Amino acid sequence: MTTTSRRIAKLLFLASAAALPAAKTNTSTIEWGPCNQTEVNTTGTAPAQCATLPVPLDYTNTSSVETLDLQLVNIPATIQPCKGSIQFNLGGPGATTRQDLATLGYAFLNLTGGEYNIVGFDPRGTGNTLPFSCVANELEAQTMLQRFTQGGNASDTALGTTWAGADLTAAMCKRNGNETGTLIGTASTARDLISVVDALGEDGMLRYWGLSYGTTLGATVASMFPERIDKILLDAVQNPHEYYHALADFQEWTQTDSVFSSIFTSCVDAGPEICALASLKKTASQLEDMYWNFLYDLKYKPIPITDVNVMVDYTTVKTFVVDLLYSIDGWPAFTNILFAIFTAEAENDIATALSNMLPATTTTTLVDQTLPLSSWAGIHCGDRFPRTQNFPDMLAVYHELTNLSHTFGDVLMAREMACARWPFEAKERYAGNFGAKLPRSPMLLIGNSGDAFTPLTSAYNVSRAFEGSAVLEIEGFGHASISVPSSCTLEYVSRYWKEGRLPGEGTRCEVEAKPFGNVTWAEIFRRQ
Repeated sequence: MTTTSRRIAKLLFLASAAALPAAKTNTSTIEWGPCNQTEVNTTGTAPAQCATLPVPLDYTNTSSVETLDLQLVNIPATIQPCKGSIQFNLGGPGATTRQDLATLGYAFLNLTGGEYNIVGFDPRGTGNTLPFSCVANELEAQTMLQRFTQGGNASDTALGTTWAGADLTAAMCKRNGNETGTLIGTASTARDLISVVDALGEDGMLRYWGLSYGTTLGATVASMFPERIDKILLDAVQNPHEYYHALADFQEWTQTDSVFSSIFTSCVDAGPEICALASLKKTASQLEDMYWNFLYDLKYKPIPITDVNVMVDYTTVKTFVVDLLYSIDGWPAFTNILFAIFTAEAENDIATALSNMLPATTTTTLVDQTLPLSSWAGIHCGDRFPRTQNFPDMLAVYHELTNLSHTFGDVLMAREMACARWPFEAKERYAGNFGAKLPRSPMLLIGNSGDAFTPLTSAYNVSRAFEGSAVLEIEGFGHASISVPSSCTLEYVSRYWKEGRLPGEGTRCEVEAKPFGNVTWAEIFRRQ
């Protein structure tokens, strides 16, 4: 991100987390039991247990007795005696935790040495935990989906339409989510982490591993409650200053274009026997230029897919590309699609290739499809301090984002504009400084050199604020260390959880998982 705005009025500090005492919660033991399989499907996962925990609905209202039920999942330690529990947040904001944590349970047990319980909960505003929705019916849901998928550069009028639509979306979210929209902020979720610590009845200390948005949550809880932290790992680190105090998450997108270009470089390096696109005998730069030329043509001439009555346009392709940058797993399929497009003899052949970019068909209602968008907006927009009703302000944001990322900058505008016009604020927003000296073990931060969404720069920015912390660089492509299998990562991460020992300054991990390869974590774990 660019230079962070720190212009915070004194009144905001009066409402900061530091001004509020840590809430006392029920310290009784959590009663774990079988998971409801319609909510957390544990078929084929590590053995998992579920529970609910009542916590204060509004931590800022100390006289209130209202509670909400956190929905928790636990994957028990495989080695005894157990050293306690590590809480996880796998990203977002707006994403649930329980199902993904159960699915990844075996991996996290291995990465942490098997001596800790793996615990997580669905954050406020997600799943069944104080759900936040901007829509009341299918028509409103359809409208919201259309507005949020509109690329800011998809047409000559798209940016103005997106700005007007953001005002309508914000008003709709206030109308339908007003009862919960102020109670789902990150500071409240940070307090929920401490409430879970108290209820676990262990040593009263938080052990935490946060990924992506989970790093902002982690930086928040470590700054609010440094005395309650045992060990904390931030993985795929966001810039928390910009998360709260800027009109967009600028730094988040500074590596996106270079990672996208690496798809073409990796294809050429792999050769035509592995990557068909390389058989066109073009340089990586030439292949990428062919992609951009095709995309610009698509802006003015979308391709109809008559079999399913759907049109593939500029925004469809951009959205598809963003999804595949989360890991290298989708790179072979993407380059195969491009090869089919670039060698097509007729428009029907192009349509057939593009059909592979369409989202999978689903029976999920439109209302349910909007829930992740609603949750994202409710949490992030409610946390964000700056707002504006001035279109030129957002025009400047648009230009900065598109200068930072040709690949994705314009697609971000619908959500950033919605936040700019957001009609309410979280009751508690963390407005203090980030950083502290943690009492037991310094913080470990991890960043991938080829992460399209959280650049290494952010990890070093946060590390400088937490005394004694260290950054582990992973030399691979993907979002967060979990997306890049590596025996080196396993060694350093498991050592941190076992001994609290950090890697030395400048430590870099090579990875076994390479583009157009097939190495998995299961293979890495078998080698140990």
